[in-house]
Amino acid sequence: MGERRSSGGVLPGTLDMLVLKAVRGEPRHGYAIADFILRASENELHVEEGALYPALHRLELRGLLRAQWGISENNRRAKYYRLTALGRRELEREAAEWDRVARAVSRVLRTA
Repeated sequence: MGERRSSGGVLPGTLDMLVLKAVRGEPRHGYAIADFILRASENELHVEEGALYPALHRLELRGLLRAQWGISENNRRAKYYRLTALGRRELEREAAEWDRVARAVSRVLRTA
């Protein structure tokens, strides 16, 4: 079937960008981030917990996300992630790079 995808359909190298996008509008906890990505992709991109939580930790260590404990919709303690100014700039950079690469791949696919 072609190249194996990681994270249940998320292409390698795109998870960080998708996570940053998921928290751009509002703080979200891990489950809400995965759900946002799934819904926004119309059920195409499923992010596994085993990939999501290491990514959240990595992004927090890089200063792209800030985390704060809160109470979820289910009345459970949850860690909420918020995009930092540095994270916003990184999201813009990664999204522009993604657009550039996607256009290039599309050009190749349109050739005879």
